[in-house]
Amino acid sequence: MGEHFRQPAPEEIDLPTVLGALADPVRLATVRAIDAAGELTCGQVHEEIGEPCGKSTMSHHLRILREAGLTGTRIDGARRLVSLRRDDLDARFPGLLGAVLARPVPGPARAADAAGATATTRGAGAREAGDAGENGQEPPRQRPLATRA
Repeated sequence: MGEHFRQPAPEEIDLPTVLGALADPVRLATVRAIDAAGELTCGQVHEEIGEPCGKSTMSHHLRILREAGLTGTRIDGARRLVSLRRDDLDARFPGLLGAVLARPVPGPARAADAAGATATTRGAGAREAGDAGENGQEPPRQRPLATRA
């Protein structure tokens, strides 16, 4: 009856384990869903993220998040309620959850980077953006080439 879930103490939570747990897209979506709701049952998590994975796979993802210290699970009768350990994580790694849960927003720096990459890949012989081609239409833009470091 007295089930015990492995949940690390706040001082045992380490950054590489937390980041490793968040590296999986299903687990990141899970953390975002739990954050939005505050607390969810295991079944509700599965429904919220809409992932086509089975119950056993979802249980695996929840275990990884719990053992990494990202979530806590409490038993309420027959239900397992999952919540983020926001206070513990914010105390241990200030700003981490806020950065991870923030959705990327395209900003001026990203737009400038994309424009610069396109301009540099056209080369010296390419037409300028305002030049018309033979049929009076602007030539199609070339995608930036991937470079190896």
